[in-house]
Amino acid sequence: MDAQLGQLLGVPSFATRWFLPHYRPLRSGSWEIRTSSGVLAQGYWSPAVLVEELPALLRDGAVWMSLTPMEIESQEIGLALSRGHVVVMGMGMGWAAMAAALRDEVTRVTVVERDGDVLAIHRELDLFAQLPDAARAKLRVVQADALEWQADAPVDLLMPDIWLPLVSDGRVEEVRRMQANVGAEAIYFWGQEMEIARHARAAGRALDGRGIADTIAEFGLPLVGPTYPGHADIVATVAQRWMRDRWLPGTPQSE
Repeated sequence: MDAQLGQLLGVPSFATRWFLPHYRPLRSGSWEIRTSSGVLAQGYWSPAVLVEELPALLRDGAVWMSLTPMEIESQEIGLALSRGHVVVMGMGMGWAAMAAALRDEVTRVTVVERDGDVLAIHRELDLFAQLPDAARAKLRVVQADALEWQADAPVDLLMPDIWLPLVSDGRVEEVRRMQANVGAEAIYFWGQEMEIARHARAAGRALDGRGIADTIAEFGLPLVGPTYPGHADIVATVAQRWMRDRWLPGTPQSE
């Protein structure tokens, strides 16, 4: 039925190269997993598609995260460039850590999550059991605050995703705090393209390769991304699609 609906609407069904776990409806404390079907959703930078099955994580009835094309695509660059020891800050729905563990280039995945209730719901779901033994063996979950946790082994890629909104003030500073404790060789944080766009525009730079490179240099963080195909176009597209006037103060678009 959903595929037929997609044909009627003239949109394709959602497909991704990344592994997506199967979620079952579950409630644990204030947290809950729900699923819906036949949802029309836009990607982070790609066109709208029909999502035939959409799981979501809710807290007190409000959606905290869902596996929409936007959510998945907004981690794509980091996952595509992941290797070695990857540290994921924030368990969320667990899919990004699992997708990283499935990559041959990744040798270890550490997930840092402070909320005991989130960890409890994941113990009940046991999503890691859906992975092959080799990928499952790479995963380790630590209960700790992302802003305080210190790495106990060299980290090749830090992937922070601890924020509810896609755009928030102070995010770059919070990533700097994490990096000071972790010392990762490379970083990809959720909403990174939005922060690059905000700071580039505030500095009067174009969202092209040079403007993006200069902005990243000012962050003082070893961000990955510019080597990803079409990166500058992606930054411009997601800023136009998702910024919604949340520019930095003094930026022409915010006045």
